This record gives sequence, structure tokens and C-alpha cells, in this order.
Amino acid sequence: MKFHAVLESHGKSATGIVVPADVVEALGSGKRPRVRVTINGHTYRSTVAVMSGAFMIGVSAENRAGAGIAAGDEIEVELALDSEPREVTVPPDFAVALEGDAQAKEFFGGLSYSQQRWFVEGIESAKKPETRQRRVEAAVERLRSGRGQR
Repeated sequence: MKFHAVLESHGKSATGIVVPADVVEALGSGKRPRVRVTINGHTYRSTVAVMSGAFMIGVSAENRAGAGIAAGDEIEVELALDSEPREVTVPPDFAVALEGDAQAKEFFGGLSYSQQRWFVEGIESAKKPETRQRRVEAAVERLRSGRGQR
């Protein structure tokens, strides 16, 4: 499904696209369908959300850069249902740490895709090995205590 939209700015860095209700209905997968979003040849996975009564899709800074767009731009958006499983690739050092803590591993396994991704991205964004190790340890401790993302 293709439609035109304006990339809207909400706050300091939050940007998103309003998805017309008829597009969401035509996707035929409820009010929060998982979708593949393509803008200017750049494709990413997302979920339609309802915010203030409107259907929205967020566009992160990374995806804005990939598509070469900025808030206020008029864009053509293509949406397709995303039925592929969403699985996070756990880096080896984090996987070893999780194997060593059954409680943390079980809690991590029960988290949503976006929650798991939050943990992995936090670890992978470390620039120094010692920072990465601290983040792995902190993640396992947080998971062991049954806490997800903030």
C-alpha cells in the first residue's frame, strides 16, 4: 500500500508518519499491524501504533538518515504486512552471560522483540571493551531482577 504523508516532528527528536485509517484497514491485520516501511528505497520494520487517536509509524534518526528525509518533508510511503518472525540476534558475549544465569535468560526470552532489541543495542553501542562488559553485566543483573526496559 502506497500513500503520501508529511514526516511530522513531535518534540525534540520524535518524528513519525500519520497512516490513513483506510490504509490500516486495507492491511487487514487489526489496528496495530506489523509492517515493513519503505521510504526512498530504504526499508525497515515497524508496528503501526495509535497515538492521540491517529495511526502512526515512528521514524528513528537512523531511518531518517537511511531514507534521506527530515521532519517536514513530503514523502511517499509504502507499507507491507510483515509476517516474518522478529528475532533479535544476541551477541556472543551477552549469550554466554545469559547462559550462565538461567533466571536472566528466561526473563529475556519472555520479553518482546523491542525490549530484547533495547538490551542488545545498549550493549552493542559500547565503544570500549570494558564498557561493553559492564553493560553485559548490568543487563544480566537487570534481567535477573525481572526488570525490562525503563
